[in-house]
Amino acid sequence: MKYGFGVDLGGTTVKIAYFDESGQLLTKWEIPTNTQNQGQQILPDIAASIEAFISREQLCKEDLLGIGMGVPGPVRPDGTVAGCVNLGWGELNIEASLSKLTGLFVKAGNDASVAALGECWKGGGKGYQNLIFVTLGTGVGGGIVIEGKVLHGTHGAGGEIGHVCINPTETIPCNCGNYGCAEQYCSATGIVRLAKEYLAEHPGSSLGNVTAKAIFDAAAAGNADAKAITDIYYDHLGRFLAMLCCVTDPEIIVLGGGVSKAGKPLLEGARESFLRYAFPGCRETEFALATLGNDAGAYGAFRLICEK
Repeated sequence: MKYGFGVDLGGTTVKIAYFDESGQLLTKWEIPTNTQNQGQQILPDIAASIEAFISREQLCKEDLLGIGMGVPGPVRPDGTVAGCVNLGWGELNIEASLSKLTGLFVKAGNDASVAALGECWKGGGKGYQNLIFVTLGTGVGGGIVIEGKVLHGTHGAGGEIGHVCINPTETIPCNCGNYGCAEQYCSATGIVRLAKEYLAEHPGSSLGNVTAKAIFDAAAAGNADAKAITDIYYDHLGRFLAMLCCVTDPEIIVLGGGVSKAGKPLLEGARESFLRYAFPGCRETEFALATLGNDAGAYGAFRLICEK
C-alpha cells in the first residue's frame, strides 16, 4: 500500500491530509499560512510539518507517492506560479522548491481546479469522468474535469469560470477588471446586489435582512419578493452554466460553496433555468451538490500525485 499527502494552501491556513492510495483520508491537520516577507516561509513550514509527521509516524519515504498541492493562483504545467497576491509570492516553481525541501515528488494545481478533481473522485461527482465544479461563494470559482483529468490550461488559468462574461452591457467592473463576469451575478455578493437593485425598484418590500442566506430562506418560506429575486438569480446562473456546457459537455455539474447550502431549491432553480438556455445536446447534464466541503482541495491535491 502506498500513501501520500494532499495540501490545500490558503491565505490564512494550510490544510494537510494524509491518505492511502485508495483515497481514504487517514488523518488531517492545519498550520497557519505565514505570509510575512513575501511568503518566504510558507513552503519551508509545509515541508517541516510533513517531515515531522513522517518522523513521528516512522514512515518510510519509499512508501510515499509524494505531495499534491492546491494553490490560490494559476499554476503552469511545469509547477510554476506567476504570482499569488494573497500569499505574497511572485514567480515561483512550487513543485521544484517543495520537492527539494522534502525529497518527495510534488505536483501542484490551482486550488479550485484541484477541488473539482476531489469532488469528481470522491465527492458529489463520484463515478463520473466529465464534470464542471462551480463554487458559489463570495466569488465564483471552480474547475473542469475532462475524462478524469483536471483541466489546467496553458497558463494554469483553465477553469477560471467565474470570469465568463454573461452580460456585455454591464457598466460596473468586476474585481478582475472586466465587465459582466458571472461572478458579479452568481456569487453570494452577486445575489445581494441583485436583491438591492430589485428592492430599489420595489419600495415597501416585506423583505428585511438582505444576505444570500436570508434571501434563500425567505424564498423557501414563500416570500414573494425573495422568490422574485431568486428567480432573477437562477436565470443568470442557468445561462452561465449553459454557456459552460456548450464548451465541455460534462456528464454532471456539481455546485459547492456557501450558496450551495440552499440545497435542493438551488439545484432545481438552476436546472430549470439551465434548460431554457442549454444547447440541445447538453440538456441531459445532471446536477448535484458538493459533498466534501473544506476537504475537497486536499482530496484533489492527493489525486494529482496518484495520476503520475
